[in-house]
Amino acid sequence: MDRVLYVSMSGAKQAMLAQAANNHNLANVNTTGFLADLHQFRSMPVLGDGYATRVYAMDERVDTDFSRGSVEITGRDLDIAINGEGWLAVQGPDGEESYTRAGNLRIQSTGMLTTIGGHPVLGNGGPVVIPPVEKLEIGSDGSISIVPLGQEASTMALVDRIKLVNPSMAQLKKAPNGMLQLKTGETSPTDASVKIMSGSLEASNVNAVEALVTMIGLSRQYEMQVKVMKAAEEADALTTQMMRVS
Repeated sequence: MDRVLYVSMSGAKQAMLAQAANNHNLANVNTTGFLADLHQFRSMPVLGDGYATRVYAMDERVDTDFSRGSVEITGRDLDIAINGEGWLAVQGPDGEESYTRAGNLRIQSTGMLTTIGGHPVLGNGGPVVIPPVEKLEIGSDGSISIVPLGQEASTMALVDRIKLVNPSMAQLKKAPNGMLQLKTGETSPTDASVKIMSGSLEASNVNAVEALVTMIGLSRQYEMQVKVMKAAEEADALTTQMMRVS
């Protein structure tokens, strides 16, 4: 009886964890540049003294879905999307160089260029800082040109270049903060072949319909595991009753 309870209990718990992971993806269906997490179930033996006669289900995050989301035209000067392969280099919350495809940029009151999440965008020599401007243009190579505040259009000058990189997907991992970093902990060199599209944004790669179907499937799995636990409880009660009669 304890085997039935253990398997069903662990299955219900892991179904809840998988549901939470799927809900996280679904909650970010409208998050610019978001990359979905990939999860799977697998059976694991219970190790200990003697033979492994019991198993339990385990949900695990196996990788990140690196497929690209659709590109949406916004017409905003500070919106950029990676054209094809590549990544935008930013400074993550932990201070380390990180990578993203979310190009909805902002200029802070200090002049620092950041993502909408507040992560500084990296340039040739560190975080990009923009002086007060009349006009700003971001070229396909990541170059940032401005017309200084109060100046004529003929005074447009290059102030920095956004760092664009293109490490292989096998080298990347998703950090707990949601940013991508190299597995080695190093930084990727600038790749001049990476191009961007100004006035555009890459949408999340989460498939809302698929995530909703997965949610329904996980809910049914959880209900099935609870029913097994209930059946085990009823069988245990009947066994106890029979022993009293005897």
